[in-house]
Amino acid sequence: MAISKPELACVYASLILADDDIDITGEKIQTVLKAANVEVEPYWPGLFAKALENANVKDLITNIGSAVGAVPAAGAAAAAPAAEAKEEKKEEKKEEESEEEDDDMGFGLFE
Repeated sequence: MAISKPELACVYASLILADDDIDITGEKIQTVLKAANVEVEPYWPGLFAKALENANVKDLITNIGSAVGAVPAAGAAAAAPAAEAKEEKKEEKKEEESEEEDDDMGFGLFE
């Protein structure tokens, strides 16, 4: 799914406003778009302003990388026992799969 040009324009306008510590409103988004000579349907700026009214855009940008896969140092120590338990489960699962393989009569749907 590709993002449309009006959506992208409103995203950039919102980021510009957030970077300058200006409240993100429909009117201000429209002002930035007008200054950039970008025309969008009149509902786009208000839609983005409404979606971002209770969000701290700077925090969203800053924390996106940490939510994806970074583990804090304290969390890494706690994650080690969980990783060991996960490995044990994988080994058990492999044993179960090998038993099931004997029951498939030598052929499979995707072989």
